[in-house]
Amino acid sequence: MIIVDGPAELGGEITIQGAKNSTLPLLAAAVICKGQTVLHNCPRLSDVETAVRILEHLGCRCRREGSDLIVDNAMTCCEIPNDLMRGMRSSIVFLGALVSRCGEANLYFPGGCELGPRPIDLHISSLKKLGVEIEETGGCLHCRAPHGIVGNYVSLSFPSVGATENLMLAAVCSHGTTIIANAAREPEISDLAAYLNRCGGRIYGAGESCIIIDGVKELFGSEHRIMPDRIVTVTYMAAAAVTGGNITLKDVDNTHILPMLSPFEESGCEVRQLGGALNIMAPRHLGAVRHIRTMPYPGFPTDAQPIVMSMAAVGSGTSIFVENIFENRYKHAEELERLGARIKVEGKVAIVEGVEQLFGAPVTSYDLRGGAALVVAALAAQGRTEISGTRYIHRGYEDIAGNLSSLGARIREFAGSGEPEAEES
Repeated sequence: MIIVDGPAELGGEITIQGAKNSTLPLLAAAVICKGQTVLHNCPRLSDVETAVRILEHLGCRCRREGSDLIVDNAMTCCEIPNDLMRGMRSSIVFLGALVSRCGEANLYFPGGCELGPRPIDLHISSLKKLGVEIEETGGCLHCRAPHGIVGNYVSLSFPSVGATENLMLAAVCSHGTTIIANAAREPEISDLAAYLNRCGGRIYGAGESCIIIDGVKELFGSEHRIMPDRIVTVTYMAAAAVTGGNITLKDVDNTHILPMLSPFEESGCEVRQLGGALNIMAPRHLGAVRHIRTMPYPGFPTDAQPIVMSMAAVGSGTSIFVENIFENRYKHAEELERLGARIKVEGKVAIVEGVEQLFGAPVTSYDLRGGAALVVAALAAQGRTEISGTRYIHRGYEDIAGNLSSLGARIREFAGSGEPEAEES
């Protein structure tokens, strides 16, 4: 449980952690690479711990040295049991890596936050075009490539990040050339490609809508510094915004933040980019964020939508949100209403009428970013807010309570009762 006594005005500086959504596919890539992989700036998250358990089950040896995670590839099997697969949604990215390394794989359907249907059909149909035979029995995927991975042209019906990553991991050691059309363009895709190329891969065009992969015979592990987490960056920016704060965030890639700057500028915040750092100075009273429409990169990311909604809840005026990625990404709205927010949800549209003051109350986190949104809102609320379901927050935030406390928030976290019944996490 996280307890916040608000309001508080934040000030100071913190360093941004490595990106969760980059770390997980990089750990899957370690399956393909012979020898040792060293990932610098690796965040301590429950999702990363799950990925490490998967690697150790496969036979790899993993150890931490400070912020570095070291993986020695000594694989002994190509199966991932149900309990490990259900630990996180991103576990499906091991599919392409395992088939690439072993020529076969047996794993179960993944878990994840309950954000509505997120079928892996696109992953399966795309890998089939590379010569992978996939059968499903009792929730288990039996995969094999009897003739090896064969390069091909694959056009994605939607620029799925996970499907793009799976194709990259499968095709990097394939026979021939693979072209991915309508590929995801997120910075995390570029980070994965940079690591694979450092290990001997030949991947061109990552970060654009067309990626070309010339298959190589084998890859060898290398060192890589994980990119900073852009969603965590925006979370702390929002925390400063709702408290009228002035904070500096270090180790930020400002180019990754550009698609998310407009709501901060519209609400009256002053954002200054300082090389590898970012400073945000918020006004005493926020304005509305007006109109947010989530889209694939370089559009506004769905992961930032709940967090910016907390800003809109205390902004003067009306803000409109349109969620185009996930069907069930407004669970946090009802919890924000418990704090006094005025939000009306109709289908994929949420209309937020800003209020002058939120008030502390018991609330529950039901997913990762919704939990972060509740923490942000609690910083602006008068009185005490108790947030349960914090295991979701731990999936993507490294010591969020400690970081906010260092900026002046009255916040603490402790283990105890009050956690919601376990869903797939």
